[in-house]
Amino acid sequence: MPASECTGASPDSAPPASTPSATGAGGAERLRTAVELTVLGAIWGGSFLFMRVAAPDFGSFPLVEVRMGLGALVLLPFLWRARVHFTAALWLRIAGIAAINSVIPFVLFAWGAERAPAGIGAITNAMTVTFTAAVAFFFYGERINARRWVGLVVGFVGVAVLASGRIAGASVGSAALAGTAAALMYGFGINLVRHHLTGYPPAAVAAANLGAGAVLLAPLAIHEWPHHTVGLASWGSAVLLGVVCTGIAFVFYYRLIARVGAPRTSTVTYLIPLFGVIWAWLLLGEPLTPTMAVAGALILAGVALSQQRAGKA
Repeated sequence: MPASECTGASPDSAPPASTPSATGAGGAERLRTAVELTVLGAIWGGSFLFMRVAAPDFGSFPLVEVRMGLGALVLLPFLWRARVHFTAALWLRIAGIAAINSVIPFVLFAWGAERAPAGIGAITNAMTVTFTAAVAFFFYGERINARRWVGLVVGFVGVAVLASGRIAGASVGSAALAGTAAALMYGFGINLVRHHLTGYPPAAVAAANLGAGAVLLAPLAIHEWPHHTVGLASWGSAVLLGVVCTGIAFVFYYRLIARVGAPRTSTVTYLIPLFGVIWAWLLLGEPLTPTMAVAGALILAGVALSQQRAGKA
């Protein structure tokens, strides 16, 4: 799930479909958006596959360090163009938010990936939308309607179901709880970005967020760096996680927000668990258990309800 959000062009700004050519253009635009959302969902769903492959070899701290460092390098041109805006005070603010918005959730997801199938993290990640609404209500006074409260409860029931499950005889409860805690941190982080980092180029903020996070985590990553030789598959997964699932994915993400708006772009949340489970099944042979299916359905139902807006929420 994205580490930050921004407002963008309204999805209603497309030309009216009053002529055949306009109708065709509108259809082509909708198809393009659907394809790009699907690609973004597939990329972010794949991040849990790559963590599952690389985390046991790297360990959570070194893997996240590689992920954030490479992601920051991909986004560095955006930060360089906007460097005049980034004062020392702003960098301190970004570093504090980066700890909540990137370092802690990335480490929690990587820690869970060492202990449970990739689908567990992908499913719990969907709770980010619900937690974002809850944090906005409790800490920023934004309104939340009855539908969102129901969505929050339904999502928690889904997490409880997921945490109670067993795969190949092993409990996945700790990984499910770690993923849920990571989604909660994303909920705090997104609200912090909205309220304290608005008015700055979002891709540059994302680059600064990842770079600051990499600096903060570096001492732990160096201390925990594996003494054994890391395998080629793990290195390949770590590089893809950083370059594709973190750096390039953010370019897709912000381009979509600018073109169709944040609300429509946020529907990618529904695709991430689907692709996370599919990739793990296809490439790692991980099973989709009835418990995972029920929990995923409950969590996504909660997300759907939590996206119902009321007033400012």
